[in-house]
Amino acid sequence: MIAVSVGYDLLFLVHVILALATITVLIVMRTSAQAIARGADEAVQRARFPRRRNWAARVLHLLPVTGVAMSLSGSPDVSLTRPWIIVGLVCYLAAAGHLEARTLPLERVVAEVIEHDGTATPERGRQLTRSVDTILALIALALLAMLVQF
Repeated sequence: MIAVSVGYDLLFLVHVILALATITVLIVMRTSAQAIARGADEAVQRARFPRRRNWAARVLHLLPVTGVAMSLSGSPDVSLTRPWIIVGLVCYLAAAGHLEARTLPLERVVAEVIEHDGTATPERGRQLTRSVDTILALIALALLAMLVQF
């Protein structure tokens, strides 16, 4: 589908950039959680977990916008009825649900604990690492489906 139209190619480029930004944010979140799991000191934990909303992680929510736009503007090869696109949408829904219901609330709890107690326990770091790993696995599955295009 690449080089079919300028509009489609721009949507594809934005979609890829958003995917890379999402993966980058999640890797940074995972690295920060691993620092807690390894027993990072108070200064490191406070720097990595400030008490504020994590808007960067929500770039994930822009992926289906560009994906659906590509599907609607592309040929039948990329229609919404293709199994690989359905897999991508289901993976997005699962990843977004997990992000909003589990990962971001857990990250807020970790930030609150660090603010009140100085450090979070390694177990909280491991929990957050597992939570981010779940989202990364769902994104990897979606990527695999989009590469294979079954």
